[in-house]
Amino acid sequence: MAEKLVGTAVTGGTITEIQAKIQRAEELGIHAAWMTTGGASLDSLTCFAASAAGTSSIKLGTSIVPTYPRHPLVAVQQAQVVAQLAPGRLRLGVGPSHRPLMESMGINFHAPLAHLREYLQILKALLQTGSVDFDGEHYSAHASIAGPLDVQVMGSALQKGSFELCGAEADGAISWVCPATYLRDVALPAMKKGADQAGRLVPPLIAHVPICVHDNLEEVRAAMRAQFGHPGLPFYQNMLIAAGYPEAREGKWSDAMIEGVAILGDEETAAQKIQELLAMGATEVLASPITAGSDPAASLERTTKLLAQAALAAR
Repeated sequence: MAEKLVGTAVTGGTITEIQAKIQRAEELGIHAAWMTTGGASLDSLTCFAASAAGTSSIKLGTSIVPTYPRHPLVAVQQAQVVAQLAPGRLRLGVGPSHRPLMESMGINFHAPLAHLREYLQILKALLQTGSVDFDGEHYSAHASIAGPLDVQVMGSALQKGSFELCGAEADGAISWVCPATYLRDVALPAMKKGADQAGRLVPPLIAHVPICVHDNLEEVRAAMRAQFGHPGLPFYQNMLIAAGYPEAREGKWSDAMIEGVAILGDEETAAQKIQELLAMGATEVLASPITAGSDPAASLERTTKLLAQAALAAR
């Protein structure tokens, strides 16, 4: 049985801030630090390379690196640096992102599942065996590196097809704002179907969820709406509608949607919800902190301490 982990999403406007947060997470015993690459924010793989020397055990994961803006060989160029500096600690999560975001950059967003399948196949071959010779519909890649690296290659997943794809091809699936019931009833069965068809074991499910340890739920809902605008993107709308929230068509967070996708409440409530996700079948809870109330730093600290306690309990 795979070990159960608790990770935290790390954000920041400077590399110094990000390094400090990753080091603090390791000191607290949180198992993994994750970063998202998007827009003009700091590149996650570059940040991990800069943070590797100041840490020794915390896992480093991308959730995710968008695939369309960079060829898989470019992703390997960066990933192998992190893998050499932090052996056995890198989880390389990749995904197509979203049509509106990619088209706003002038990128043709075409056949995202087929595109992701080829991307995963190239990354796994090159990083895990040391060479690749691949000619597909979307990519060609012929290259070698110094030798195989201990890197897990994971894919983003929101709907049944992407969870099946990750079950068949990836070393894990990374969800985002998926209700627990949806993960249980849709994601995990789809991953098993994909794995069974490929003749392999079901890979880990990384349940990426917003979290806020806070006593005032109205303040948390307001913070969630201000900090996470995801229902406006079609992939999220479709997933949330399929999960039983037809109001997602409006592109805004309803109270029911927030309570369905996020971990909210005091320490006892939050810890219980993390344990429930792990018991349900998630291998890791990747918690993305919401900062609520008049003191964002205190809010983040309270949530971070709870994650440290949950990490200790998970193992």
